[in-house]
Amino acid sequence: MITKIFFKVKNLKFFFAIGLLVSMLSCKNENVKPLKITGLWKLESMKVRDTTLNTWSDYRDGMDGYLLYDSNGHVALHLYDKSYENSGIEFPNFTDTISLKALKYITKSYYYMGEYSVSKDDSIVSHYKLSHSNPSEFGLTAERKFYFLGDTLIMLPVEQKNARLRLKWTKLN
Repeated sequence: MITKIFFKVKNLKFFFAIGLLVSMLSCKNENVKPLKITGLWKLESMKVRDTTLNTWSDYRDGMDGYLLYDSNGHVALHLYDKSYENSGIEFPNFTDTISLKALKYITKSYYYMGEYSVSKDDSIVSHYKLSHSNPSEFGLTAERKFYFLGDTLIMLPVEQKNARLRLKWTKLN
């Protein structure tokens, strides 16, 4: 009789533990907040530092662009010369018969899509480029140190070739 009670209590504890585990796994965590970096950002400025004079000036006479981080780890970036869309140049997409002038103009636009991860310890966001306007950059990773000044996102490239750049982004609602 005592053995039967012992097994019933043991089985009850087992089923209770399984029920609790299932309940915990099926609950959504409503308290998880999206990262502050998530959203659509408009380029406010892209500056390059003159290391001899320690001054900042517009990169390529001014840039414009957008940066998008979604909550699923995807990133999209498009940078282009100021007034890029006002060139008056028209050409068909997906053709090899565009003028040399149009081909040169296309190089004023830089874009990629990919996946991102954030290292909260050192405030670095890594962009793994799934596709890119430059075929040689497919599959590469770019790292950006970042911080916030109010609603402004400041990014500083980590890689040496772009280390003199500073990008300021304003969040769009």
